[in-house]
Amino acid sequence: MTEAFVADASVAIGWVHPAPATRQTAAMLEAIADGARLEVPALWPLEVANALLVLVRRRKLTEDERQVALGWLRGLRVRLDHDAASLAFSRVSELAATHQLSVYDAAYLELAQRRRLVLGCKDGPLRTAATRAGVNLWA
Repeated sequence: MTEAFVADASVAIGWVHPAPATRQTAAMLEAIADGARLEVPALWPLEVANALLVLVRRRKLTEDERQVALGWLRGLRVRLDHDAASLAFSRVSELAATHQLSVYDAAYLELAQRRRLVLGCKDGPLRTAATRAGVNLWA
């Protein structure tokens, strides 16, 4: 069993909306149900909440569905990492520049790298950067 892993916001959206769901997002959710700890940068709740709001604005999710998703996500056992903020002007920015990522995506990469955790993400550039940086990806 995976003890802990990092997952980006796209994975969380796959847990609450069927369109971006994949076999991997389902496996990550199952791992959490089995006791694995989800570790995320402190920006994760903001990104996820914003993505859900965008889905409502694009009429891909109703407001009621958004509220249910927010409630469900609030119930997840998540460990928020606040260290990325103190590393934003150094290590996180360096990773973003080196791997041509947004600083937001680099925060997930940095956390996985620092804690030596598997990274779950659907984003192609982030997956490529993780591979180049020696971070294991959720298969």
